[in-house]
Amino acid sequence: MTKVWGLARFVVVYELRLWAALFRWILRRPVPVEPGTRRFAYIGAVRMILVALLAVSAIEIPILELIVPWEPVANVLLGLGIYGLIWMFGLYASIVVHPHLTGPSALRIRNGLTLDVAIAWDRIAAIEVRRRSMPPGGQTQLEDGVLSLGMASQTSVDVRLTEPLVLPVRKAKGQPASAVRFHADDPEALVEAAREFLGQAATKNR
Repeated sequence: MTKVWGLARFVVVYELRLWAALFRWILRRPVPVEPGTRRFAYIGAVRMILVALLAVSAIEIPILELIVPWEPVANVLLGLGIYGLIWMFGLYASIVVHPHLTGPSALRIRNGLTLDVAIAWDRIAAIEVRRRSMPPGGQTQLEDGVLSLGMASQTSVDVRLTEPLVLPVRKAKGQPASAVRFHADDPEALVEAAREFLGQAATKNR
């Protein structure tokens, strides 16, 4: 029963956050961040896929209404179709309004509402641009101490940690990672911004 309630709570909270992201996207109100923080998008890798899904969902709505002869059923399918289309827009919005962040306190690696990993600068030894294709096995993989957080089976930024860390990523199953790989649409700009904070952190620790 505890697991059921936990799952129900997760679904409700996720749904509420999805709607909040949709409204922020429509109203162009980004989530407030720490002063000095820069945002970096990562939706480019999946934009075409999401746009295609949105287009297919939009086309299906009138078609289903036409081919289903029973009006009550057609109305239910119409309602579900419209809700599903709005939900897809919410998913798109969640990725847009929750970008990667480089701020004074940490590097935050994100993926919509499902991932938010903050790594303090004093835990990062080096960061560089490195475009890679991921092997089959999902968008989150941990192998030989390397945690890959991909988008469309690709990563473009490599982060080497000062020591192995257990990061709050469910699929890592509590195993430590000594390096993290993730995708950004403009990895060069992200790495440049990150290195500025790394330099500041190194100066403070002297």
